[in-house]
Amino acid sequence: MTEPAVRPRALTIGLHPQAMDYSRFPDLDEAQLTARIGAANDALRDTEFDVTPYLVGASPDEAETEIRSLLANQRFDLVMIGGAVRAFPDHTLLFERIVNAVVEVAPGIRFCFNTSPETTLDALRRASASM
Repeated sequence: MTEPAVRPRALTIGLHPQAMDYSRFPDLDEAQLTARIGAANDALRDTEFDVTPYLVGASPDEAETEIRSLLANQRFDLVMIGGAVRAFPDHTLLFERIVNAVVEVAPGIRFCFNTSPETTLDALRRASASM
C-alpha cells in the first residue's frame, strides 16, 4: 500500500484588514479586502499545500509575539508574507520583526512573497519548486 504524499505545510502571514490604511487605496475598503482574503484562503484549501493563514495587526511587538508562539507549536515548510506587511514604509519594522522571528524560530524555512491575496498560490508554488 502506498502512503499518501505529505503536503508541504505553509504559513501565510498577512496584515489584518482592520489594520490597513485605506486612504492609499480609494477603490478598496475593509469589506472588499476581507472578501478577497477569504476567497484566496478558500482557493488554497484544495491545493497541494496544507495552509495555515494568519493575520497580524500593525503592532510589531504583538505580531512578533504571536508569530513566535505559533511557530513554537507548529512546523512549517514555507512562509508567505503578504504585500501589505512588506510594501509600505510604515510597516518596515513590522516586516523586519516578523522575518527575524521566523528565521530564529524556524531555521531553514523557505520564504515567498505574493503581490495580492490572489497570487498567494503562485508564490507558494515558486517556493516549493526549489525545495
